[in-house]
Amino acid sequence: MKIQKDTVASIGVMMLLCAALLFLPPDAMAGPRGMIRLANDSDGGGESINLTLYQMTVSPIRAYVGDTIYVEALIDNREGGSETSWVEVFANKKKVASQVFRWGSPGADRKYKVVAAWDTKGMAPGAYTIKTDVFVFNDTSPFDNDMTLREPVILVAPGGEFPGGEQAGGSITEIDPRYK
Repeated sequence: MKIQKDTVASIGVMMLLCAALLFLPPDAMAGPRGMIRLANDSDGGGESINLTLYQMTVSPIRAYVGDTIYVEALIDNREGGSETSWVEVFANKKKVASQVFRWGSPGADRKYKVVAAWDTKGMAPGAYTIKTDVFVFNDTSPFDNDMTLREPVILVAPGGEFPGGEQAGGSITEIDPRYK
């Protein structure tokens, strides 16, 4: 049986990676985007992580295809920890925008405003349900990491008319009633 050199090299690399995984501490876990992250800090304790997406504002809510729609997310770091996370924006369940942010830096404010821009170029005219999600691995309360706008964003073709004769523009703010 003849084995190609590149096949042998690939098998060797896979074996090395598997061997390296054996030496990770038992509390090591895969984090977002495939990064390895340790759940505990150096003293074995570990910090409780709890980000809360408590408000989002979307503007404009009536726009022409090709316009940019801005989604502002207000996030509270209610516990400890420090990490880089993503705010992701979905329109009708399709990811249309994302913005990275760093939270929990020493001396930093515990509240963050993150703005993601959705370029609607190439989108079909119609009504879009907007959902914003803040992902953080090991969050103690992941149920408060996303929010869906109760009214849709309306896109019309350039030069088209909006339903009810309304003008382009407007904004809407959604606040999580559980947030105190």
